[in-house]
Amino acid sequence: MHKEMTDDREFAWKQCLMVRTDVKMSCGKMCAQAAHASVSAFQRAGEDAKRSWLSEGQKKVVLKAKDERTLHELRMLAEARGIPASLIQDAGMTELPPGTITALGLGPARNEDLDRITSSFPLL
Repeated sequence: MHKEMTDDREFAWKQCLMVRTDVKMSCGKMCAQAAHASVSAFQRAGEDAKRSWLSEGQKKVVLKAKDERTLHELRMLAEARGIPASLIQDAGMTELPPGTITALGLGPARNEDLDRITSSFPLL
């Protein structure tokens, strides 16, 4: 018998991982770049944000960014608001030329703070 699972937890913290869609990357490459963005942005966060986000289960949302300029603009917006941000630059060992900017990690930060700058972006 199938039981429907429900999760009524409220998440106050999350990360937004922005991945470029104008660069041809395999699914695996996109996943690796999003993982790099998550870890790198996490390392830039304050201890309270890290602890809160980790205790809630590390919510992440992966979103589409249309180009490199979008990532740079979002990074500047985030940093101006005190949100941890980390641009990811590929090493060029597999699919992309060295130095290609592929992703941006934002947060962990409060949902409402990230939503102010990312709510218009579609899910990847």
